[in-house]
Amino acid sequence: MSTGTDPQPARAMRADARRNYDRLLAEATAAFAEHGTGASLEDIARHANVGIGTLYRHFPNRHALMSAVFEEAVSDLLARSHALLESPQPCSALVTWLREIITHAGEYRGLSRALMSASHDDSSALARCSRPMREAGTALLVRAQQAGAVRPGVSIGDLLQLTNAIALAAEETPDEPELADRLLMLTLRGLKPEGSAPDERQDPGPAAGSAAA
Repeated sequence: MSTGTDPQPARAMRADARRNYDRLLAEATAAFAEHGTGASLEDIARHANVGIGTLYRHFPNRHALMSAVFEEAVSDLLARSHALLESPQPCSALVTWLREIITHAGEYRGLSRALMSASHDDSSALARCSRPMREAGTALLVRAQQAGAVRPGVSIGDLLQLTNAIALAAEETPDEPELADRLLMLTLRGLKPEGSAPDERQDPGPAAGSAAA
């Protein structure tokens, strides 16, 4: 499923260019997973058996490369958001989706910080990547607001920034595996309308794999 953020030009590539692109993407994925999003671009190019100039021809900057690497994960998160729109419990659906974003961000050291920074730069490839995420999150947020579980004034931009901040806090505190889940629940409770009573049925509890964030 396309995220509408394709970093690669629409024109078809020659076979050798396509091979270089695919090798760079594979090496970048491995490097970001092992060393974080600050991994050396020179090392990525060297392991892909191409020059750094070839890397920059395909990916003009680090954010463009990161956007390409994370496109599949973004597609999965978008598909998940669409499925969660069918949930009979809007608040649980929103919490589940936010937990999955945290889990994804936790797979790549530095991703949360980069996403937070890119949210203020509309020209960034990562910012373009976040637009469909904001649209998907808005649909889940509106349902939770209509159900009275979240205050009307809360925006998806603020909520995603908070989610990325939670993922960053968890990344920097690896000895507390339940920190992300605890901070997320505190955040959601703080977003409830004033005077509303806690509804434990809307809290699905720690999601499987959330501790990995």
